[in-house]
Amino acid sequence: MYLTPAELSSHLYPEVQQEIARSATDTTLAQQAIDTAIQEAKSYLTHYDVAAVFNATGADRNSVVLTMVKDIAVWHFINLSNANVEWELRESRYDKAIKFFEKVQKGNANPDLPLVTNNGTLGNGYEKDVRFGGYPRRGNRPANY
Repeated sequence: MYLTPAELSSHLYPEVQQEIARSATDTTLAQQAIDTAIQEAKSYLTHYDVAAVFNATGADRNSVVLTMVKDIAVWHFINLSNANVEWELRESRYDKAIKFFEKVQKGNANPDLPLVTNNGTLGNGYEKDVRFGGYPRRGNRPANY
């Protein structure tokens, strides 16, 4: 598992998590927020091998991506309640995470992630963005020109 509800304690105190979830033992809502955050992050990382990125565990995870996914997960989780949460801080952290993933998507940021492979060969992930060809001939010149 890429990220557990217990690991969100670096971004949201456990007692606040319990208050939002209304349970000290039920982590279903936190796990749903994590799953949503991972899916949202995957949508920006299409040039990378997202299976390898999000199947990593422990110290094998990219720390920047992990932090951004935590920020997004906390944002989705706190939307359930207003229990001692600094909304402005959480919103700004969520916005920062999304801007980071947008930079990665555009190629302006390059996290240390495995690139997607194409038929066993490592590509740069941008092959599908390149188009070849041109406009059809207009035929406005004389034939003997």
